[in-house]
Amino acid sequence: MHSPNISLFWSTFIKLDIGSKQKLISSYRSGYRVEQWTLSGYIPYTRLFHSSRVTNQIQKDGAAVLPSPQEVTIILRKNEFNKEFPSGSVKSYDSNQLASNDPIEDTRSEGKCKLTPGKCLLMGVFDGHGGPACAQVISKRLLNYIAAALLPVDLVNNYIKQEHKERLVETYNDRADIVPDLKVIYENSFNQYMSNLASTAKPEIDVKASFEKGILQLDNDLSREVLEPFKADGAINPKTLSVALSGAVACISYIDGPHLYVANVGDCNAVIGTMTEDNEWVAKKITKEHNTENLDELKRIWSEHPDDERKTVIRRDRLLGELAPLRSLGDYRYKWPAEILSTVAVPLVGPKAIPANYHTPPYLTARPDVYYHRLTPKDKFLIMASDGLWDMITPLQAVKLVGEHMKGKVFFNPLKLPRKNIQLGDINELLLHRKESLKSKPKDRNAATHLIRHAIGGTEYGVDHSRLAHLLSLSSDVSRMFRDDMTVIVAYFDSEFIRQCPT
Repeated sequence: MHSPNISLFWSTFIKLDIGSKQKLISSYRSGYRVEQWTLSGYIPYTRLFHSSRVTNQIQKDGAAVLPSPQEVTIILRKNEFNKEFPSGSVKSYDSNQLASNDPIEDTRSEGKCKLTPGKCLLMGVFDGHGGPACAQVISKRLLNYIAAALLPVDLVNNYIKQEHKERLVETYNDRADIVPDLKVIYENSFNQYMSNLASTAKPEIDVKASFEKGILQLDNDLSREVLEPFKADGAINPKTLSVALSGAVACISYIDGPHLYVANVGDCNAVIGTMTEDNEWVAKKITKEHNTENLDELKRIWSEHPDDERKTVIRRDRLLGELAPLRSLGDYRYKWPAEILSTVAVPLVGPKAIPANYHTPPYLTARPDVYYHRLTPKDKFLIMASDGLWDMITPLQAVKLVGEHMKGKVFFNPLKLPRKNIQLGDINELLLHRKESLKSKPKDRNAATHLIRHAIGGTEYGVDHSRLAHLLSLSSDVSRMFRDDMTVIVAYFDSEFIRQCPT
């Protein structure tokens, strides 16, 4: 999930001939453990989970021609989306995804809770590994699990009594569906979850506890949906097994008025862009990654296993020498007892299903860290993204890019005179100011696209088209050497609405 040093690798790679490039790629790949669980069980009915295997280079007289600026823009804008809201603390959000893997292992989900008293907004970024199955499935299910945990007990009971169930979350930009046989399994799990909530839900809603309950319950269901049928009649469903064996990290935000909660499992991140009194941008990083750069996380893992495993539980900056994130959903290769892996996973995927030095599982948890931030009028936007973006740019660089984009994107809209009976001289001054300001007009209306463009092609002098075109034209097996899948959501806050919220 972590890209190599992009600048060093790129500067070396671009100067080589084809044969040398292939040798460098082979050398790089031999040092990385790459595993792919190929059983998916998920059918997209549009090209949301698209292929990047076919390169974007054009052959002309036997030589490869890089995509033009217009073709680059088409590639970057393929998955962008925008949603505006008539009221509330979020005015709008932009989102986009760019694949590096084939198929893309990232996904995202956004929606508004329909039954919770505050009609809160939920948004999630999910970064898969070991294949796309787990990320795709939890993106379809997790917001509902969290929304259900946010309901008071009377609304839980009302929902259970409904013959035709009302949707808990109104989702946006939902382009894919789960295959019918899995949908039945998932509906049964969710109904059982709702019944459990009815007996345990409290009148007072605790958002942090609701996040934890929803995430952990879905993770438990991913396991139960494999093991219960197996224990009953020895049957193994390869679709549910592929979801349980692949994994995904997640970053989910809950926004209700001035209240922002962010739950994080793994190494996605959420950053707030704040404007100071001096009109300077500040990046407030809300989340903390669960990886080996987090000393508290390392101490937690070491404390959960015997001292004689200290050298094996974390090796090569990875869990058991294999997994970069130290918390995730799915990934039951690091959670199930070895006996279960031997009987359930090994027959289908081979002996590598059990990691080396696997003595005291579970080694992995899906328990989230949940952060709270009270929004102020100075908080202008929230950026949520998978580590594919954060590997390329810093939080402050991202905030400054979105801040500049906010200033420039107003020029996508027609000019409106500020008042009636305005004098011709004032109109001329307004037009001159607009003409000068148009120089800062961004190339992309969508802020998520703007971030991705600069993350891939940005230099200290601006976006380098040659660099951008080269990186977008690589086939997936080569592209992954330079960058990861990228998923970005930028949510804009309504400062005036937040200003009027009670303190």
